[in-house]
Amino acid sequence: MKKIGVLCPGQGAQAVGMGSDLIKTYDIAKKRFEEADDALGYSISKLCFEGPAEELQLTANTQPAILTVSVILGELLKENGVEFAVGGGHSLGEYSALVLADVIDFKDAVLLVHKRGMFMQEAVPVGKGGMAAIIGLDDDTIISVCEEATKNAGEVQAVNFNCPGQTVIAGTIGGVKKAAEELKAKGAKKAVVLPVSAPFHSILMKPAAEKLAVEIDKISWKDPKFPVVANVNGKLQTDAKTIKENLIAQAASPVKWIDCVKTMTEFGADTFIEAGPGKTLAGFNKRIDKKITTHNVENEESLKKTLDYFREVG
Repeated sequence: MKKIGVLCPGQGAQAVGMGSDLIKTYDIAKKRFEEADDALGYSISKLCFEGPAEELQLTANTQPAILTVSVILGELLKENGVEFAVGGGHSLGEYSALVLADVIDFKDAVLLVHKRGMFMQEAVPVGKGGMAAIIGLDDDTIISVCEEATKNAGEVQAVNFNCPGQTVIAGTIGGVKKAAEELKAKGAKKAVVLPVSAPFHSILMKPAAEKLAVEIDKISWKDPKFPVVANVNGKLQTDAKTIKENLIAQAASPVKWIDCVKTMTEFGADTFIEAGPGKTLAGFNKRIDKKITTHNVENEESLKKTLDYFREVG
């Protein structure tokens, strides 16, 4: 019997049209989109299906949109007999994984991540902060260069440890620019400025974390049905209190994704399913450990293909 880990993507995975085929076929998709629209007070379903892309990309819209599609796909897998032994999600995706583990009610989660997006954007004005992906350089060098750049050009730090050879930095525009220049000089293959509106997971997100703490306390939390790894430390979470504390810290702390995946494999997960738009996490898995098997489920076609695979292997 395979031990399956569910993975849920974060911001950047969104695409206009996501979920539109699911709502035509599956009752759970229709129900969840209706609940999301109702909780938010506007039509996130219309934004998912029709765009425009610029509005879908606004972080306060992106977060509930991706969460809704990820949860629908995860629930469809569960409805068809797929059992998750462990779960994890990248940044926003951690909330999707927690919904699938029955820690938090879907309607509460969708509104919470909408507010999370607003708080993150409010923490640093547009144009004052940024992020860049550093390709082909070791983490220690990146951390060291960011520390130096912070002294000279403004706050910048390594914030997403995605996979070997890909680490994201974030901070002030000046800090990110200086660090990117220095890292290229140190041998980075690329330093790609990301099309985001804020320096997510950096210390500059502290005001967002403080506001988020207030909202997190208003909601009912339960212990997970299966362990979910925490972005902040890569450790398994099995109780509601720890999950709440880690989610508050997560907004202004680096995402230790490599550690998350290693913890899930050490726990015994031998097969992963990325539930949500895109194939970002499946790509990271290949770089983290070539032996990991990862399926992605992002629409009806890939759902059927993945379910067929699990029926065959038993």
